[in-house]
Amino acid sequence: MVMLWSLQKARPLWITNLQEDETEEMEGPQSPGQLLNPALAHSISVASCGNIFSCGAEDGKVRIFRVMGVKCEQELGFKGHTLGVSQVCFLPESYLLLTGGNDGKIMLWDANSEVEKKQKSPTKRTHRKKPKRGTCTKQGGNTDASVTDEEEHGNILPKLNIEHGEKVNWLLGTKIKGHQNILVADQTSCISVYPLNEF
Repeated sequence: MVMLWSLQKARPLWITNLQEDETEEMEGPQSPGQLLNPALAHSISVASCGNIFSCGAEDGKVRIFRVMGVKCEQELGFKGHTLGVSQVCFLPESYLLLTGGNDGKIMLWDANSEVEKKQKSPTKRTHRKKPKRGTCTKQGGNTDASVTDEEEHGNILPKLNIEHGEKVNWLLGTKIKGHQNILVADQTSCISVYPLNEF
């Protein structure tokens, strides 16, 4: 479950069960390992605007929500990884979202067009929209420039796909000496650094 809390009243204002949207999508194709992975929330990140947050879950999906007063509405949901999404992290001052997974992959997603499109639309929102563009950018290091098809990631495609190779325990987008980088901690004793030259 994901909850929005009132710290003044010490009680939740809004609650959603991530397993509820699982039943809606059971008809679609799934990877063999996903049948046993429930939608347990692993990580949450709040965008710098303060009212958009993302949630990475054990079912390999990434969900993006908008806080509206005392409730939240799911803006976007997509299949992010083949195994659980262990970490999500919005880059500062943007809707660029880093995700790290138990599958050893690090991905960068641009949710900007989807979030802004829904912010301007007064109609009832659903989380299944086609993106305006989907490209994958090759960076230095162990990166995989192949774009994965829309069936695997829903209707949003990653802008960057890094084959880290180890389960991602923590990640952070930060500037080092004026350049944007991704810091990654895994099950080893080292911190990996990947450059984000074009973002």
